[in-house]
Amino acid sequence: MKIHKEIKNNELYLYQNGILIYKKWLATGESKVFDLMAYDKYTLASFNEIEYENSNSLILVQAELELKPTNDGGRKSGIISGFRPNHVFEYKQYQMLQTFIGDINFSEWPTIEPGEKKNVKVRFLDFPSLHPYLNLGQVWYIHEGERIIGKAKILSFYHSDQERINPPLNL
Repeated sequence: MKIHKEIKNNELYLYQNGILIYKKWLATGESKVFDLMAYDKYTLASFNEIEYENSNSLILVQAELELKPTNDGGRKSGIISGFRPNHVFEYKQYQMLQTFIGDINFSEWPTIEPGEKKNVKVRFLDFPSLHPYLNLGQVWYIHEGERIIGKAKILSFYHSDQERINPPLNL
């Protein structure tokens, strides 16, 4: 992953793989985040220190996603491809132990509506703490903040070239 910062006309620009993810107007201190998931990864590091970084790789999962119906506490509207909810695999006394970063992708439909069940691809950032949960048939919960809006189940794993991996990744 390539991270690049650029200062021009008294404005700071931060790019990830050539795509603008953050802009700050240095004179006023105002800023705008264009990609929250990408930007959050780098907020703990100084922009002066970031030029290139080998970031976490991706774990690609084919999953069965089921969104809760609206009348059961689910969303009022559907989701679009690229949706980035919180992914929770384990709870302790009704509290989330950890959430993981990942996006849900599909191209067969414009949206997935509350109450629907569809097969999707989920891209997780590869963190060691995620590895114990990467098993075929593993179920996890999809959150918006504290609210559970759905669940998903791992069906298979993929490489970035979309080639199916059988058996699952040896992580």
